Amino acid sequence: MKLEGVHHVTAITSDAQLNLDFYVGVLGLRLVKKTVNQDNPGVYHLFYSDQEASAGSDITFFEYPGLPRGRAGAGMVHTVVWRVGSTDSIAFWRERLGDLGHPVEEDGEGLAFHDPEGLRHLLVVSTAPDTPLSATHPEIPPEHALQGFEGVRAYSVAPDTSETLLAEGLGFERVGDVWEARGDQRGGTYAYDSPPEEPGLQGSGTVHHVAWASKSEELESWRTRVMETGASPTPMIDRFYFNAVYFPEPSGVLFELSSLGPGFTVDEPLDSLGENLSLPPDYEHLRAQIEPNLRPLVMPSAGRDS
Repeated sequence: MKLEGVHHVTAITSDAQLNLDFYVGVLGLRLVKKTVNQDNPGVYHLFYSDQEASAGSDITFFEYPGLPRGRAGAGMVHTVVWRVGSTDSIAFWRERLGDLGHPVEEDGEGLAFHDPEGLRHLLVVSTAPDTPLSATHPEIPPEHALQGFEGVRAYSVAPDTSETLLAEGLGFERVGDVWEARGDQRGGTYAYDSPPEEPGLQGSGTVHHVAWASKSEELESWRTRVMETGASPTPMIDRFYFNAVYFPEPSGVLFELSSLGPGFTVDEPLDSLGENLSLPPDYEHLRAQIEPNLRPLVMPSAGRDS
């Protein structure tokens, strides 16, 4: 068995409209599902992805209005790493982000920036053989669009304690200073950095968890394997769009293993994904209570400054 790289990254926002303006209006991702947090159905859960709503390009956000700004610390993901196609693409994003009021900084050969609530992103030129996962946007030439996840970087005080889980439990392979999960179709990386002195604080602009993609029929076997390394995974949970298993890895980062199906078109046509509030069947009877408490969202016009 091999995991198929990153399935999705879930983070936290305090302002769904601000979040939508940035991830769709600035980064050019597609809103592919507007739903609710299934553990707290009174708040939005927004999913942004490529044009086909593919795992591997899917960044999601829980909205908690008024939540204070968080900060990444030990045991937390601090950077989401995206693929782009060329050094020309790096130049394009340097200019675009700067013009729209989002400061950038060089990070090795990559380009780093933060979203409006402080979540750090890094663009790197991809050398992976994977199919690019991109969305369409009127101001972003297709050759410069984001191409899905390269991986994530986390803070850890003792990264060696995670080696058994990563290598034996999850089948990651060490490549230089990063760990890679690579399957038949895709791969994704996981890397550690030394944490800052300040402790982490979960809040807006921080990552809640990172999910790794499993073939649907293998998810229960993965759960058994991670248990055998000493982890304590949850039972498999039906999230309607995918099945999920959760557990903290030894550094403290919350991992999820997510099935590759059935996907976001199970309840909406591909062409109209994200246009309406979608509720899984177990929550549909609550629509009259849920919908009036969610602030309406306005899709950003092209280039809207967030």
